[in-house]
Amino acid sequence: MSPLASLPSHLQRALVERRLFKLIAGLANFDAASVDRVARAGAAGGADLLDIACDPDLVRLAAASGLPVAVSAVDPELFPAAVAAGAVLVEIGNYDSFYPLGRTFEADEVLALTRRSRSLLPGVPLSVTVPHRLPLDQQERLALDLVAVGADLIQTEGGCSARPVSAGVLGLIEKAAPTLAAAHAISRAVAVPVLCASGLSAVTVPLARAAGASGIGVGSAVNRLNDELAMVAVVRSLREALDAAVMAAV
Repeated sequence: MSPLASLPSHLQRALVERRLFKLIAGLANFDAASVDRVARAGAAGGADLLDIACDPDLVRLAAASGLPVAVSAVDPELFPAAVAAGAVLVEIGNYDSFYPLGRTFEADEVLALTRRSRSLLPGVPLSVTVPHRLPLDQQERLALDLVAVGADLIQTEGGCSARPVSAGVLGLIEKAAPTLAAAHAISRAVAVPVLCASGLSAVTVPLARAAGASGIGVGSAVNRLNDELAMVAVVRSLREALDAAVMAAV
């Protein structure tokens, strides 16, 4: 049985219906007040899952929102304590916060991190981000290899290095192009759900689903805001955009 069967039933259903909405507080965000704001906004706005930095205290804090909690890290040894604190899913990546520091992730390293995570937590759902700096054909190959060594979900990325040159809607589409391209390629290569993340907006969320994603991950569009009401409004707009895409496909 796949570890995904251990997820709360509403998350399993959201993946099957390809409408999962994961709100990302940030892999490097250990600010408890910030994580708490994101968690409350996610619960109020209609997110399905909250993705936070891998810290047991933050897991307990975020879980008070009522949302299931995932944790992200690039050190598998941190995962067991977070799961013991209540995390329902662990994720390697995404890597956006590392790129400005000159830190990159190659396929062999991501595979090694995945193997170690699977060995530490054989029954816990495991999501792995495919580094967007790899060429698309190498992203596909890595995704297949990751599934072979135990990844239950694959996540895409790319927004941090996109360089939109246009304003308005066209610029939003340019921003999301790398992660949309990866979602399209990888979702057709693997038999596990693909989450499209990084650089998405209410404009491009429907495109992520059309590209083959089973869900979306959104972070900076929400977590960079300081006003909680504004955060809730953005979460709701993303939720509505995803739900409208689902209804249009019925």
